[in-house]
Amino acid sequence: AGGKLSVATILMCRMYYLQVLESDQYQMLAEENRISMRLLPPPRGLVLDRFGHELASNRLNYRVVLIAEQTNGVAETLDRLARVIPINPHQRRRVLREVRRKRPFVPIKVAENLTWEQFARINVLLPELPGVQPDVGEGRHYPVGVETAHVVGYVSSVSEEDQTGDPLLELPGYRIGKNGVEKVYDEILRGKAGNSRVEVNAYGREIRELARQDGQPGDDVVLTIDTELQEKISRRLIDESAAAVVMDIHQGEILAMVSSPSYDPNAFNLGMSIKAWNSLVQNPRKPLINKAIAGQYPPGSTFKIIVALAALEADVAGPSHRVFCNGVTELGNTKFHCWQHKYGGHGW
Repeated sequence: AGGKLSVATILMCRMYYLQVLESDQYQMLAEENRISMRLLPPPRGLVLDRFGHELASNRLNYRVVLIAEQTNGVAETLDRLARVIPINPHQRRRVLREVRRKRPFVPIKVAENLTWEQFARINVLLPELPGVQPDVGEGRHYPVGVETAHVVGYVSSVSEEDQTGDPLLELPGYRIGKNGVEKVYDEILRGKAGNSRVEVNAYGREIRELARQDGQPGDDVVLTIDTELQEKISRRLIDESAAAVVMDIHQGEILAMVSSPSYDPNAFNLGMSIKAWNSLVQNPRKPLINKAIAGQYPPGSTFKIIVALAALEADVAGPSHRVFCNGVTELGNTKFHCWQHKYGGHGW
């Protein structure tokens, strides 16, 4: 009897310790298991020209996701969905791979940037597509497109090299600036994430949303570019491999910066095929390079101004000094020819 009393006393003391003295600690742990905090991506800021015209904006992104546990078979559902919208082999393999890696109740993106007609067709046929859910998000759009691609740049998916520890960058489908203004001012355009407090069960399944705080939209970036002038110069250079820059000499503002040929920045956001990417990379005219600021060329005759100024400053030559070009000049044992050397040089 004494032994039983001792055991009962120990159990009661332990229960008192857990339920009274440590109640706050265990209540907090239970709350953490029940409540899940989820990040909400903020709307990205706009890129505007000097007159307020949109060069980079946001628009609705019609997409479709799949929940594996609600299907009668993922492969069968994908076959049915492929009769409604195009699903290429790469998309199919990606979805099947994610189904194996993720929990069956987690939504998996199948396709995005659908047209309104495709999105409406899916909604009409939902009873025949178990596990398929239409969804509306936000995507980047470049209204001017090709004409301002090198200046504005584009956004694309976050790579491992882009990870900085910011949890926002780890969100599925999140995109950051990869080139141009989108890259240089990415943190300004990005904004601050919101959050959603969601009640979940022991398996992580969402039961209901308890609270929601929307994110802070990114700031807009206003450029000195004149879109109309930019487009006019682009049309003049459309068949050339060239660059042109127009500057306000009084303020130092860049009114236009055109590099030709160019590319469509929307292709990076919508998804580019390997064939399209190879055509850009292998193009001898280098459409991905902004020739106005990133092209490397020999200075040619433009350097003559530097040489002339140096000669004047060193009193080697005066304002009336004349030089005769016979097409060749010697330095040591080496002869250097000008491009007119076959015709006797440039003369006086």
